[in-house]
Amino acid sequence: MAHHTHPHPHPPRFLEIVNDAKKRIHETTVDEVKAKLDRGDKFVLIDVREEHEWTKDHLPEAIHLGKGVIERDIEKQVPNTATPIVLYCGGGFRSSLAADNLQKMGYTKVLSMDGGIRAWREKEYPLTTG
Repeated sequence: MAHHTHPHPHPPRFLEIVNDAKKRIHETTVDEVKAKLDRGDKFVLIDVREEHEWTKDHLPEAIHLGKGVIERDIEKQVPNTATPIVLYCGGGFRSSLAADNLQKMGYTKVLSMDGGIRAWREKEYPLTTG
């Protein structure tokens, strides 16, 4: 399946660390995340993108913990390491790296949303702004 959604190809060394992280983490799909939200499942949805991306639009119910601060701030936001967490970014790359780090910190139920907010937008699922 061609990813026509990437405006520019990702640099090779970045892809290397993403692919390495993906060997250790668990991924979920936008459909699964939408179903979880619709069912009212208890989990923490975290947007790891930059502030300006978050402000433009984000998933309903999400909290914002940018990739630069998530390791520092996660324990305050989510003190229990057994809490189910879903991370997402623009396309599923940065969230893979963040998921890998949270697992290293002892979080046991972390998922990275494959395809990111771009895949969510393509399905025209609801978004929140501001």
